[in-house]
Amino acid sequence: MSVTVADGPSIAAIVPCYNEEAAIASVVADLKRSMPGIAVYVYDNASTDRTVEIARAAGAIVRHEPRRGKGNVVRRAFADVDADIYVMIDGDDTYDADALPGMIERLTSEHLDHVLGVRTAQIGSSAYRPGHESGNRLFNRLVGRLFGEPVSDMLSGYRVMSRRFVKSFPAVSREFEIETELTVHCMSLRVPQAEVNVGFRDRPQGSESKLRTYHDGFRILRLIGSLVQHERPLQFYGLTSAVLAIIGVVLGAPLIWTFINTGLVPRLPTAVLASSLIIIAMLSLVVGLVLNALLRSRREMARLIYLQYGIAA
Repeated sequence: MSVTVADGPSIAAIVPCYNEEAAIASVVADLKRSMPGIAVYVYDNASTDRTVEIARAAGAIVRHEPRRGKGNVVRRAFADVDADIYVMIDGDDTYDADALPGMIERLTSEHLDHVLGVRTAQIGSSAYRPGHESGNRLFNRLVGRLFGEPVSDMLSGYRVMSRRFVKSFPAVSREFEIETELTVHCMSLRVPQAEVNVGFRDRPQGSESKLRTYHDGFRILRLIGSLVQHERPLQFYGLTSAVLAIIGVVLGAPLIWTFINTGLVPRLPTAVLASSLIIIAMLSLVVGLVLNALLRSRREMARLIYLQYGIAA
């Protein structure tokens, strides 16, 4: 399926790259073939190989982000590139560019702001390693439970987004956690979105993965914890308050009962600890209530900023 953008909305593909000389030419060529007229921006992230010259020779617009990390690249690209529709795709040639016209068609015809490419491994492919697949599935369930919306592939690097979604996205993450931040941003703003299955294949020969399974996994977990604290403050601090209050009551109840019966306070250190835990629990609850009120105000402001930008027809 091939769709031209000559008379329609402007479409920009953002391709973060670090040492992808073996794959980048195919990525650029496939994007241009599947969507004639698309502007392909290859953002070089301090590559030490021939990525830049190969991408430029393939017809891409090459730009540079010296700060290492995919999150830094996406943050820079979202600020610099101006388009009606944005495509984000990795430069390793593992995603099927032929799925792009269908993703864009769905975004425009259903007036969506975000279409997620859910990776579907091709037969015989080892691109989606078992450890990565099970970890991704665990993160999907965790984020779905915490933020109230199901997601099938929150770590996918293949997405189609509207201008208003991109320009309202704060992009705080520095590295591979950017996909998690994008997913949670969708859930927090409750933007209209959809998922589309896309092919996922092995990297071409000579291309090497930059993922560090455990390192990146722990970074994603830390980001999820931070986002829960940031986006669900009442639940976060309320749970903390409840746990501290329960411990305080368990420690203090026997002492209170003894005081009622005898007028004495045994185990003074325990009494001080129990009362301190109750005080901290109440303070935690108050912090949660205040931050929840600020969150509501912040979301209203984010919604107004989001609505300032039109959606591509």
